[in-house]
Amino acid sequence: MGFKKVIGLTAAAAVCALVLSGCSGTNDAKSEGAGSNESATKTVKIGTVGASDPHWQKFIDAAKKEGIEVKLVDFSDYNQPNPALSAGEIDLNQFQHNAYLAAYNESANDTLVPIGSTAIFPLSLYSTKYKSVAEIPAGGEIAIPNDESNRARALLVLQQAKLLKLKNGGSIFSNLDDILKEESKVKVREIDATLTASSLNDLAGAVINNDFVAKAGLKFDDALFGDDPSDPSALPYVNHFTARAQDADNPTYKKLVEIYQNSKEVQEELLKASDGSAVTLKVPASELRESLKKVQQDIRNKKS
Repeated sequence: MGFKKVIGLTAAAAVCALVLSGCSGTNDAKSEGAGSNESATKTVKIGTVGASDPHWQKFIDAAKKEGIEVKLVDFSDYNQPNPALSAGEIDLNQFQHNAYLAAYNESANDTLVPIGSTAIFPLSLYSTKYKSVAEIPAGGEIAIPNDESNRARALLVLQQAKLLKLKNGGSIFSNLDDILKEESKVKVREIDATLTASSLNDLAGAVINNDFVAKAGLKFDDALFGDDPSDPSALPYVNHFTARAQDADNPTYKKLVEIYQNSKEVQEELLKASDGSAVTLKVPASELRESLKKVQQDIRNKKS
């Protein structure tokens, strides 16, 4: 099923979880501890940013019913889960999209791969000083995340909001040097994604990753503007479970993806936690991997 078709299905996903075809259980997954023997209960360590989100407990409970013990490892920022996965400190992670993973793989010469989609989260602009995009004054300063993939996406959000203009229309590789200052209304400051929300008191606004919206005491409905998750160009921003390449077909890991996507309780909590802003998706792993290859090749072409 193509990405466009998947998006079409997700209107119903705002009310209930999507239904997957059945997948048989497995007895060949890891037991707790690297290199240990099989056991009746498999233990899988999953790294994330924001393990306190209520949907995770629902996921842990649902996995336990299938004989899989999920242990969450909570990281404080986005730079940590991928190196931890590569080093074998965790078995999977679930916090990122392909635009981020591609940048990591290329910079670290790594081969991590997506094994199943979760949802796409609109990236949005917030302000505590202004109630609309139109109210933001000329010369106002906007904070955006400073990591490569979210920086580019944030700049595209500001361009869609008509607050700035990017060279050649912008791309998933845009940076501050691509801003056409003479044709832009606002100035942009890039800072760590964990700090964008705390900058709101000092700046005209900030583009804030969903993980930090509620933690900052904000509501998703407070957003002045966000990008469109139904656009086919949004495929690189679909969040997913990520594994080491050699574990891409691990049956237990694939079962966990199925549990996440099928569990009504998990999906309801995920939507609740995002105030309904998340769009749950079932993009085939093969399509996610093709997208990853394309983004990585685009990165190489840009550098050459």
